[in-house]
Amino acid sequence: MKKFLLTFVLASILIACGGVRRSEKALARGNYDQVISQTIDNLKTNKTAKRKQPYIELLKTSYVKAVDRDLRRFKFLEKENNANTLQERYEILVNLNQRQERIRPLLPLPGVSFKMEDYSYDIVSIKEDLSKFLLANSEQLLKSSNKFEIRQAYEDLAYLNDINPGYGNTSQMMDQALALGKTYIRIAVQNQTEIVLPRRLEEDLLNLDTYNLNDLWTEYHNRPLPDFNYDYEMVISFQGIQISPEQVKERELIQEKVVKDGFEYVLDENGNVKKDSLGNDIKRDKFKTLVGRFYEFKQLKTAHVDAQVDLIDLRSNQLNESFPMVNDLVFEHIYARYEGERDALESNLLRFLEARPLPFPTNEQMVYDAGEELKAQLKSIMNRQIVFN
Repeated sequence: MKKFLLTFVLASILIACGGVRRSEKALARGNYDQVISQTIDNLKTNKTAKRKQPYIELLKTSYVKAVDRDLRRFKFLEKENNANTLQERYEILVNLNQRQERIRPLLPLPGVSFKMEDYSYDIVSIKEDLSKFLLANSEQLLKSSNKFEIRQAYEDLAYLNDINPGYGNTSQMMDQALALGKTYIRIAVQNQTEIVLPRRLEEDLLNLDTYNLNDLWTEYHNRPLPDFNYDYEMVISFQGIQISPEQVKERELIQEKVVKDGFEYVLDENGNVKKDSLGNDIKRDKFKTLVGRFYEFKQLKTAHVDAQVDLIDLRSNQLNESFPMVNDLVFEHIYARYEGERDALESNLLRFLEARPLPFPTNEQMVYDAGEELKAQLKSIMNRQIVFN
């Protein structure tokens, strides 16, 4: 039992030393808040134990350095008196307050003292200044025709709503920014071939639910609204469809296999059965050759589809990007029959004897099946990082 306790104590000391060294390295690199988090975790239990004293000293040192760094940065920004730095100043004050509130539950700690400040007045004051600035700046951005600036207004308003919920008309302005900042895209399918597209293929291609496309700033419409100003049009155009005639190719294989067919007695020159040294009749295996004719029939029909996705900027009526889509579909089915002896055939051929001829798919079905792969290609294209503005 004593040996176990000694081992446990030694292991605890080694772990503690390793933790102290990691925190010391982080402190030397200037990662003060990382050290504060590590030391707080280690001081949540047995904070008065002697082995915890190095953590207390590290917590004190990192706290003092972190506060000094933040206050120096805050005072510098305050001297600049630039409204664009209000957010950074506000977040510095919030961080200063949150840091000391994390430490407060541990106090008092033996051998050290922590200077705690009341930042509440300064936080409230600068939050009001920041709120006014963000609201006024967003009002200006919303007057822009540039969607990226409008989206920036939305981000600023969302931040404002987070730190100061319900301030002014923030919610209404966010709705306005969301409507103005979105890019609206209508989708259409065009058939430039002489083959009629299956209706369900066109419906499947325009089924936006399968693509997971819409996000905060992009909205696709497969049924364009009348008198609506769209930013882009995405046109899926079928430019070429070739379907081969139905073919049945035949081939014949003749297969032979030598198999054992009982036995026969070995005779001497006088026609008598030979004997072995023990007086037993001598026998030998008999063999025969099996012959089978294998007739293979391969049904074949192919379809080749060429399509293209064009992204058109409707504001300038210019082609923005084009993406080709190509797919080849092959219908192939093999069946067979045989004549002669079935056992002469190789085992890999036998499965075709069980098959029967199948009806060839119609041209419409071939085009539809080829379009299934095009849907996957279209989804890949539409999920690319296309920058809409």
